Amino acid sequence: MKVVNTSQVPKNQMASPMFTGPEVYAQELSPQGYEFNCRLVSFGKGVRNKFHTHASGQILIVTSGKGIVATETEKREVTVGDVIFIEPGEVHWHGATPDSEFAHIYVHMGSAPSTQIEK
Repeated sequence: MKVVNTSQVPKNQMASPMFTGPEVYAQELSPQGYEFNCRLVSFGKGVRNKFHTHASGQILIVTSGKGIVATETEKREVTVGDVIFIEPGEVHWHGATPDSEFAHIYVHMGSAPSTQIEK
């Protein structure tokens, strides 16, 4: 067994064309090479990722702030305690509202690829 406290996990900036701004930080919660990825991701105000898909689907657990989760047909505001289930292959994005920072824990299969749709 391994117990991880997020306050002791390094917070690394995630500079990537996948995001609409530079204020995105990740804390790796699952061990390297584990069968699934689990990270705590924090977004600055108004920052989001771009439309993308996951081959295995994804679970998001909101830990702070207010965020938006959107598909091609639906857009929902989410807040602390909300759990979002994203189906495999579903085109979606998630990030902070314009007036709030936002953080969530995400879980998806480590070997399943993600594909960025929006440029």
